[in-house]
Amino acid sequence: MEIRDPIHGSIQLNDGEVAVIETVEFQRLREIKQLGFSEFSFPGATHNRFLHSIGVTFVAGQVFDSIFRAYPFTKNSTKNRFRQLVKLAALLHDIGHGPLSHTTEQVMPQLSQLKIKIYENQKIDQTRRANHEDYTVKFVTDSTVSDVIRENFTDILPEHVAYLIDKNLDCDESLFIEGGINFRPILCQIVSSELDADRMDYLERDSFFCGINYGKIDKDWLMQNLTLHIVNNSAYLALNRRALYAFDDFLISRHHMHLMVYFHHKSIIYEEMLNRYLSSPDCQFILPADSKEYINYTDYKLYEHLDTVDNEWAQRIAQRRPYRVALELHNQEKNRIDRISKLFSDKNIDVIHASSNVRLSKYHSTNPEESMNIFVVDQYDRWDVPSPVDSATQIFQKYEGERVIDRFYVAPEKYLEIKKMLTEVRY
Repeated sequence: MEIRDPIHGSIQLNDGEVAVIETVEFQRLREIKQLGFSEFSFPGATHNRFLHSIGVTFVAGQVFDSIFRAYPFTKNSTKNRFRQLVKLAALLHDIGHGPLSHTTEQVMPQLSQLKIKIYENQKIDQTRRANHEDYTVKFVTDSTVSDVIRENFTDILPEHVAYLIDKNLDCDESLFIEGGINFRPILCQIVSSELDADRMDYLERDSFFCGINYGKIDKDWLMQNLTLHIVNNSAYLALNRRALYAFDDFLISRHHMHLMVYFHHKSIIYEEMLNRYLSSPDCQFILPADSKEYINYTDYKLYEHLDTVDNEWAQRIAQRRPYRVALELHNQEKNRIDRISKLFSDKNIDVIHASSNVRLSKYHSTNPEESMNIFVVDQYDRWDVPSPVDSATQIFQKYEGERVIDRFYVAPEKYLEIKKMLTEVRY
């Protein structure tokens, strides 16, 4: 099957992949927008997770081919199985995503209610609230999707796909060992890492549909220079040093997409209003634990629900009457933000304070060993010792600080009055 994609052009899918796409669980992604409320800021941003997921599986295949183009697998069948596993994991990585945004995860049930069989022997707190990744594992391992995988791929089980989507799941590592090398780390990294197929797709896709330039990356050069590095008999993602500046640009592009698109003031206020409704005592929107019922919960179902309930926040979303930004501050000290919050409180002004923060990389907050480090290698200097990417470039040090945007939103009916007040007081 051939799909014409506005980002990648012609995408070829095999019969098994088409069968997965045709499941009702995957078709649901047609009704889950990639950027949630961003269409209110960027009218073109109406693209969905359905096409994004297809794009990610295409990129994952390209990345795999680039990394292993010259690797001497002992069996070609093993190489083909690894490639198909990565493509399926990439295709299904978002299948459990909730309506509109991550905000709806707060109305997901307790994890134990999902009855995910693969979790039974895992060290997972079943009393915590479920998230979209849990629903993804449920769909992959216990639904029509899992049946389709078994029927169409003779050497792949649904659990194998789940092990790549969630690298923290304990499993028999022999499934990914070939020639004495464990390939699970690098296969997981192709699906989810600082330089994965997901980001390579959504940066270009979001940039295209938003009509902006922030997400433009040199994807082809990055992919051509991806390789692998063996540490303690495990294969990890590596990048040729000559593409290190392209990697820097990749990180900065994603960073700027957060600041200019994902953190746009209008998207943020709609998420905050949705949060207020979902956390209100009269909220009637609850995501079901039953995966067969969950299939029906899409962006459109949530919008229809918001339109019918008698709740201020639900109605403001339904009627497009969001609070407006009265004050926006960047990278301010906490003491000043607290003073401003107290100012609004003292004057009995109802305000929504939203603080959006982003760091350049998860390496800032995560142990690199836990996050499966990416290595930098030099194909020209045989004396160069491969090193973790965070120590091979200065970009992490230059962007060490957290970027924070604090916004104070007020009711549009009182906007002019409050703006006038802010010109008369010192804050």
